[in-house]
Amino acid sequence: MAFVDDTVNAFVDYPNVEIAHAPQGPLAGLTVAVKDIYDIAGYPTGCGQPQKRAESAPAAATAPAVQALFAAGARFIGKTHTDELAFSLNGKNSHDGTPVNVAAPGRIPGGSSSGSAAATAAGLVDFAIGSDTGGSVRAPAAYCGLVGLRPTHGRISLECVMPLAPSFDTVGWFARDIDVYEKVGAVLLGEDGREAPVSWRPLLAEDAAALMMDDETKAAFGAALGPVRDVLGPPEPVTLAEEGLVTWYWTFRVIQGFEAWAAHGDWIENRKPDLGPGIAERFRWGSTMRPQQAEGAGLKREEIRARLDALLGDDGVLFLPTVPGIAPELVATEGELERFRERALKLLCIAGLTGLPQISLPLAEVSGCPFGLSLIGPRGSDRALIDLARRVMDAG
Repeated sequence: MAFVDDTVNAFVDYPNVEIAHAPQGPLAGLTVAVKDIYDIAGYPTGCGQPQKRAESAPAAATAPAVQALFAAGARFIGKTHTDELAFSLNGKNSHDGTPVNVAAPGRIPGGSSSGSAAATAAGLVDFAIGSDTGGSVRAPAAYCGLVGLRPTHGRISLECVMPLAPSFDTVGWFARDIDVYEKVGAVLLGEDGREAPVSWRPLLAEDAAALMMDDETKAAFGAALGPVRDVLGPPEPVTLAEEGLVTWYWTFRVIQGFEAWAAHGDWIENRKPDLGPGIAERFRWGSTMRPQQAEGAGLKREEIRARLDALLGDDGVLFLPTVPGIAPELVATEGELERFRERALKLLCIAGLTGLPQISLPLAEVSGCPFGLSLIGPRGSDRALIDLARRVMDAG
């Protein structure tokens, strides 16, 4: 069990093992929860899958990214629920249940970092660690009214972390306020290694914004751009994908499916685990991907990366909705959830394919539920992007 009263089904019910943390440091006094795909010494790594959990001996060592937090003074509260093998955006685990989204009652928390987002939104921890392959930090952050960053790909170590699709996998984290977020970022990210822009050049991704669900959502997004204009001036409209974001979506899906099956296919075929709705189908589809398909998609990804790098240069910042709407309802059918997921991935795949940093900010509401505005910055500009996010939130 967690070291707190788990009121939102956020935590995996492991026996408590005390984890040492530094008595002083930049994160002293802060509490942290960690998604159950990260090794923590003394705990199993269950990956949201009962058979994986049963086969997992307690880890001998803690993932370096997590250990850095403990060394900086953060106090560990518990390991959090995840969608099975981290292969979903919904947060509805058929084995472990669905963590409660206190920011949008009756709606999903988002996945696969569902427990980490739910624990943070409910105030059970100051911040929580998730991961983001296809959107598993950004989407839950948007659904639960949190700050969430997908860092520049490769910036933070993934040693001792369960892989899903390694060329997309990233460490990420949630917090309710930007002050805590910035402190954690300083520990996990180090220095940017590049000068922050003296003046950011704001860009509005019109083709991404066109994917929003309805007029109410579009109006909320437009209002959220108010602080952006106050800080940076009016953004220049741009089109990211002349060929259509649906092409980018399929480029992402092919590579992700191929890599996910490479990571877990042998185990699935040998163990024949009971995989929940959506998860089984995604892995089955991934098993049909062939190396030449992944290679062709990889070439397209390089073209997309070059295009976005040229668009942003050293000072561009791209604004777009994090996801196309508020969190779907818990009672939505699997078909409805899958259709929303496909639409959301057309937005979320942009940073995934390019490897660029993207931060989602809780700057809007639709029907009383959180809706996220995102900023995408140049490669390696993660801490400068968080600083800009602070300025935008302060102006909001």
